[in-house]
Amino acid sequence: MTQPISVTIICFNEEDNIRRCLESVKWVKESGGEIVVVDSFSMDRTVAICKEYTDKVFQNKWPGFVNQKNHALGLAANDWVLSLDADEVLTDEARTEIRREWANKQYEKYDGYYIKRHTFYLGRWINHGGWYPDYKLRLFRKSKGKWGGDDPHDRVIMAEGTTIKRLEGELVHHTYKNIAYQLRTIDKFSDAAGESLRAKGNGFSLLNLFFRPPAKFIETYLWKAGFLDGLAGLIIAVLSSYYVFIKYAKMWEKETTDKH
Repeated sequence: MTQPISVTIICFNEEDNIRRCLESVKWVKESGGEIVVVDSFSMDRTVAICKEYTDKVFQNKWPGFVNQKNHALGLAANDWVLSLDADEVLTDEARTEIRREWANKQYEKYDGYYIKRHTFYLGRWINHGGWYPDYKLRLFRKSKGKWGGDDPHDRVIMAEGTTIKRLEGELVHHTYKNIAYQLRTIDKFSDAAGESLRAKGNGFSLLNLFFRPPAKFIETYLWKAGFLDGLAGLIIAVLSSYYVFIKYAKMWEKETTDKH
């Protein structure tokens, strides 16, 4: 590979997902690139599975999504980086498309590539509600970009003047195992989101608590046509609204308890 790629993956207790993720990118290592894994001291078989695919498995105490992904980025030896979450799989179509770009040296024209993410949840592909096509900037030059955003909603921030291309291939996202798992994730993510807002100086607002949750439901279920995904679409819209509600409720709780 003329310009080798570094794959970066962060993980914690992902033994159910990590193998299929690594299988989908092992071609990068076979093409002269590398796979870099940063684990947050998993207590299951995650690390053992990762070591079957790469010797570049590092441990780092969890500092948050953005910081952990930037830590992994700093460990990458190559300028071009492909970043995946442990519950994602690069499809054969996306792999073929990337290899074609590299074989034809098309990468010389660009600084990054968007890949659309397709989520499988509740026994079906989710095609609406803002979940698809969910374009993510996952293949990029680390000399031109880094991870930013507000935890837990990380995103790649590129330097001004960069050129980005959209690929047609997909990332498959094996998100929450079930509704109970989604509720546990909402509990964790709402903590991180609330803390991020507080860190930026945004305090609790009663208006946000009242109006943002129903607005989120309307956006997800009606405006972005989540109803076309059937009952799964309704469940996603309700839980998306609940996530917004509980985020602000926790902010109120935190500010109230801090006063006592």
